[in-house]
Amino acid sequence: MTTMKNKVALITGAGQGIGFSTAKIFAEAGAIVVLADWDENLVNAAAKKLSDEGYKTLAIVCDVSDDAQVQAMIEETVAAFGRLDAAFNNAGVQNDLADAADQTREDFDRVTGINLRGVWSCMKYELQQMRKQGSGAIVNCSSIGGILGGAQRGTYHAAKHGVIGLTKSAALEYALQGIRINTICPGLIHTPMADKMIEGGQKEALDAMLETVPVKRLGRPEEIGNAVAWLCSDAASLIVGHTLVVDGGYSIQ
Repeated sequence: MTTMKNKVALITGAGQGIGFSTAKIFAEAGAIVVLADWDENLVNAAAKKLSDEGYKTLAIVCDVSDDAQVQAMIEETVAAFGRLDAAFNNAGVQNDLADAADQTREDFDRVTGINLRGVWSCMKYELQQMRKQGSGAIVNCSSIGGILGGAQRGTYHAAKHGVIGLTKSAALEYALQGIRINTICPGLIHTPMADKMIEGGQKEALDAMLETVPVKRLGRPEEIGNAVAWLCSDAASLIVGHTLVVDGGYSIQ
C-alpha cells in the first residue's frame, strides 16, 4: 500500500472491532485519523490508545442514524484538519433474529437507520466536502449479507444489499470528479459482534457457518482494515464502484 502521510481519514464504528483495526492501519500508514462512534467511552479510549502510540487522532461521538450528528461530524473533522481525504463508513448493527412474518417495524427501522440510512447520510456529507476538494476515497461497509440471503436475518441483509446499490450509483456520479467510492463485504470476522452472537446462544450456528468457510477460521479485523486502507490509497486508483468480498472463500461455494 502506498503511504497515506498527512491524509485525513474518518472511520465510523471505530470504537472497537473492524473500525478500530482499520483506524490503526490508517494511522500506521501516516494518516491523521478521526475515530467516530456512538459510544463515547469506547471512542475516546480507542483514540487515546492510538495517540499514546504517537499517532494524530480525533475522537467524535456520533450516532450515524442522526443526520444532524453526521453533518456535525464532518464539519468538526474539516474544522480540525482542513479536509477529508478518506472515509470508511463502517458503523453497523445486527437485527433481532426472527422470521419475516415476525420481524418488527421497530427493529427494521433501527437496523436500516444505522446500516443503510447511516451509510447514505455519511456518504452524503463526506461527498459534499470531497466535491469541494476535487478528491477523496470512500469505502462503505456492506457484508457477505449484502450478496447472500440469510434465514431470520432479512432486515440486516436488506440493508447490506442496499449499501452496494448506493455505492455503485454514487461511484458513477463522482468518478470524473476525482472521488472513488467502493464497497467492502466482510465475511465471518472475529469482532465483538461475533462474540455477542456466541453469548446470545448462536455459537452452534456460527460453528456451522465456519464449517463451510474454505479457510476454516474466523477472519481477523485487520484483514478487513488492510483491504479498506488499500481501497482508499493511490494503489487502488482504478478501482471504482467495486464490491470487494473478503470472506475466506465463503461466498464462492
